[in-house]
Amino acid sequence: MVAPHRRGLRVTSEVTIPEAELSWRFSRSSGPGGQGVNTTDSRVELVWDAAGSKALSPVQRERLLGRLSSRLVDGVLTVAASEHRAQVRNREAARTRLAALVAEALRPPPPTRRPTTPSRGAKERRLQAKQRRTDIKRLRRPPVD
Repeated sequence: MVAPHRRGLRVTSEVTIPEAELSWRFSRSSGPGGQGVNTTDSRVELVWDAAGSKALSPVQRERLLGRLSSRLVDGVLTVAASEHRAQVRNREAARTRLAALVAEALRPPPPTRRPTTPSRGAKERRLQAKQRRTDIKRLRRPPVD
């Protein structure tokens, strides 16, 4: 079921997942719901084949598959939402969750840490602080006769 006003799921400014690549599954949700809880399919599962997606470049696909490998089953990513009583709200929650998950996985890795050495002043301050602690503890000792 594709909404006419939606072109796809916008993940980042460069990546938009086409609606044709997204599929939905619905089931009965547990939890509160009143009289409609046993008749309404309000739980939503949004399924996206990340490995076969045309929306990703090869570099993006490799990064995504590497970072989300624990969540993927045969290259397919599934996001479930059942926190709302209405199916429409669960659909929006699933779309938002999928977009956030994919955007986080596509972010470039942070720059590698460049090891630095403490400055001479920092070393001197550390040694002076240690000497002050030593003096304080020495004053706490009983006098030596």
